[in-house]
Amino acid sequence: MRFFDNRYAYTLLLWLLLPYALLHLLWRARKQAEYLQHIGERFGRYRVRSDKPVIWLHTVSVGETRAAATLVRELRERYPQHQILLTHTTPTGRAASEQLYGDDVLRVYLPYDYPFAVRRFLRHFQPQVGVLLETEVWFNLIHACRRAKTPLLLLNARLSERSARKYARYPQLTHDGLHALTLIAAQTDDDALRLSSLSGHSVTVMGNLKFDIAPPPAQLELGRRLRERFGETRPVFLAASTREGEEVLLLEALQKANVNKLLTVIVPRHPQRFDEVAALILAHGFSLQRRSADEIISADTQVVLGDSMGEMFAYYAACDVAFIGGSLLPLGGQNLIEAAACGKPVLVGPHTFNFAQVSEQALVCGAAKRVGDADELVSQLNSLLHDAQRMQHMAQCGERFVSDNRGATGRAADMIESVLSH
Repeated sequence: MRFFDNRYAYTLLLWLLLPYALLHLLWRARKQAEYLQHIGERFGRYRVRSDKPVIWLHTVSVGETRAAATLVRELRERYPQHQILLTHTTPTGRAASEQLYGDDVLRVYLPYDYPFAVRRFLRHFQPQVGVLLETEVWFNLIHACRRAKTPLLLLNARLSERSARKYARYPQLTHDGLHALTLIAAQTDDDALRLSSLSGHSVTVMGNLKFDIAPPPAQLELGRRLRERFGETRPVFLAASTREGEEVLLLEALQKANVNKLLTVIVPRHPQRFDEVAALILAHGFSLQRRSADEIISADTQVVLGDSMGEMFAYYAACDVAFIGGSLLPLGGQNLIEAAACGKPVLVGPHTFNFAQVSEQALVCGAAKRVGDADELVSQLNSLLHDAQRMQHMAQCGERFVSDNRGATGRAADMIESVLSH
């Protein structure tokens, strides 16, 4: 009864926020028109349907969609007679799914967490099992799955200390919601401890799916071609997955840098910011070319804007040193595993709380170096580019760091199989 009371208040709040949700779609559509597509799906109305049994994975945006690649492949091999359904929350996640999987999967938006919408979703697709990846917890969805007897797993789960404190403000709702999940498997011991404390579940540690992603050969070949265009003798610095406010700090620090013939490649995290970041680069006096122009990079060009989708592995392959964005400002950081897997020295800022244990492991083993601010970042960059032996050591540490932590895909697939076999 207490869960019902708490969930009732939660649902009432969702209804009060409905006008904001619609305005949010309109606001985001100013820069990304795709937000106004498939609106019916956000309320549980779908045109696509499967005539096969459905295995459903929820991959919110680009990061989760790419992390799921090895699991999708494993499930397709184990269950060739099933249909894989991917649900997303953002257009960029949906676009990444199209690039990665094409017609091999179905893809739709997960509906907003209104009881009527999630019931429609479950009635329409009738999944045999559902998998939430990383940090997605929707209380009405969990309740509807329990009512429909649809097993729902939270896999590859991560929960930062900051997020755990937020959930802890609503202890009964959080406990009862998480406890209703069929199974929880976390990335790290710390994640498991936090999730166990909130849910009362015995939480398994499965590792991180992102360690199992190998750089695709096609992306490595594209990286080789990009490097030819950049100039094979030029030092190339990649600022990957930068967030709003970070580009200004980087550009100001680079203005004071003295790295001979340096080419900086900036890849913003969110594609709707491409034009905004291009304007910032020009406003700081740098000569600019855009990746989307698909041209040889002039020797006079100082900055390349990575305004393309699905090419991050290629950017890593084409650079000498990679900085992982979201970490100069208190935004929590981004995944550094892909850069390490490509054998690149990694620099991160002071704020990596969303990937705390992975970042700490990379720092301890020598695959990454933490910097305090943008000026120190450029100083470390300069130091690395003049120390080939140190760069090679960091690269080797990164490759070993990734290989030593593989195996999460098989463990996740085994958990799904154990549920499907019952």
